[in-house]
Amino acid sequence: MKFKKTIAAALFSIMSIGATNASAATPFISCLENPLVQFDGTVVDAAIATPELSTLVTAVTAAGLGDLLATAENITVYAPTNDAFAKIPGMVLNEFLADVDALTGILAYHVTPVPADPRKFITPLRRMTLAEQPVFFHRMNNNQMVNNAIVDCTGVRTNNGTVWLIDSVLMPSS
Repeated sequence: MKFKKTIAAALFSIMSIGATNASAATPFISCLENPLVQFDGTVVDAAIATPELSTLVTAVTAAGLGDLLATAENITVYAPTNDAFAKIPGMVLNEFLADVDALTGILAYHVTPVPADPRKFITPLRRMTLAEQPVFFHRMNNNQMVNNAIVDCTGVRTNNGTVWLIDSVLMPSS
């Protein structure tokens, strides 16, 4: 464990050297410099207050998960935006919204039961979700990814967890 921390510290040190000149900063470095936005409320309150998450709020409500997500502690939510849901054909999305079990599984796949800042994952790794299936974190083209979704650089820290916007809906394996 100490070895991993030493490697991580060395990598951050090397990356910081390259970021001393603002014009030389890479998107990765710039992303790491974004502080978490503080929100006084739960992850559910933050989603409701974010217009670009209205489809997610509708899905959480349809699945009856609002109370669970509002009372869970130290969770991390990877929140698909309205544009992410728009990538799913309307007929398929309506089927998911009508099937509470399938919808619950999909939404639970967007939540890890531990606090995490995906921008700081230097090497690829997997984390278990509330759906009891892992998601995969990695970097591609200077973007932090969860599975095939790009994670937005700015996270929102709430009273019971952190919310990260993503550009695609994550689909668990059947």
